[in-house]
Amino acid sequence: MARRRPMLSGVPETLLWTLYNRAYEAGQRYPVLDDPMALRLMEDLDYPFEERLGQPNAFHSQAQGLRSRCFDVAVQEYLADRPQATVVALGDGLETGFWRVDNGRLNWLSVELPEVAELRRALLPASGRLRTLSCSATDLSWLDEIEDPEGRGVVVTAQGLLMYLPPAEVRRILAACAERLPGGVLILDTMARWLARGTMAGTSKAGGMTIPPMRWAMNPGERHKLRTAHPAITEVRALRLPRGRGAMGELIRLQSLLPGLRTLTPAMTQLRFGYGSPH
Repeated sequence: MARRRPMLSGVPETLLWTLYNRAYEAGQRYPVLDDPMALRLMEDLDYPFEERLGQPNAFHSQAQGLRSRCFDVAVQEYLADRPQATVVALGDGLETGFWRVDNGRLNWLSVELPEVAELRRALLPASGRLRTLSCSATDLSWLDEIEDPEGRGVVVTAQGLLMYLPPAEVRRILAACAERLPGGVLILDTMARWLARGTMAGTSKAGGMTIPPMRWAMNPGERHKLRTAHPAITEVRALRLPRGRGAMGELIRLQSLLPGLRTLTPAMTQLRFGYGSPH
């Protein structure tokens, strides 16, 4: 198969940075994330990764692998109780979560912008339980695509996405999910305010790529505010990074726990939606 050149810019191009880091980690002797498909994607893409994004960074690569693993673990915990649930991955990029967590019974809906959805269809294997929808996460019509007549459950993931949206749009997505997905959960990550300010000023770089403005930011201690988005949000729970590899992994784990350092990497949070508004 001829290598495919992705024509991406702005926020969509950041998926190549996360893939680059994930693949580098997957290539280690004892990776924190088992992701051979990421390595294959690197071979299938005609993109100047090192020239555009710089040399792989051991800290960022392992942290990226641990972030993806944290999402996987949260999804798998939900699937343990509801094995036929639907997973809706907003801004799925070239993530390979479907193959990493597939239990043979789940259904997966990948929601992506048209240019990224086209890449996913061209580069990733097809499955009867995987659909890719060309749609912005802010176009809430993707909620109409969720088929759950028997109440099998729904998990929504938003990895590396919501920070690029205006705060009002984030709140609207959270409220719509809480309203329409009773018994479901939403897993998201957030960036600290000081990191977001650098992107708004245009001074944050990943190699030669300027990181797009992060318009929504939240420090870890503020996650309780997410509950105000809708009364059906019954739980807001911090998710901890899994244990990493070696001294670098221990450093990542410690910085994610210590108040003075935990804003260096994204904070992961799970929202749970109740059946009707609590009284």
